[in-house]
Amino acid sequence: MLNEEVESMIRTFTKERDWDQFHNPKDLAISVSLEAAELLETFQWSGSDTEVTGKREAMKEELADVLIYSLMMADAIGADAKAIILEKLKKNAAKYPVEKAYGSSKKYDEL
Repeated sequence: MLNEEVESMIRTFTKERDWDQFHNPKDLAISVSLEAAELLETFQWSGSDTEVTGKREAMKEELADVLIYSLMMADAIGADAKAIILEKLKKNAAKYPVEKAYGSSKKYDEL
């Protein structure tokens, strides 16, 4: 697991409130997307200020929501968060070899 202590705390939090009944894969996927949109909202109207340093705390809160729901989603589908991240990194390394991708924002099929 990514962080067993944190994941256990999330499970305890939801169980204490009887919220597991609402945490099916469909609704968790929707929640991840909604929270990601709220994170994106912190950048709305920021113009050239790509860091939006004045909204750092709001960004942290929304990012925490995205991460919590993502860990809950992994748990709901029986996936080990750490294992699926490592597998995805391995696939991305094959798609984006350093010698082709270094310093480039091109998609793998354009390299």
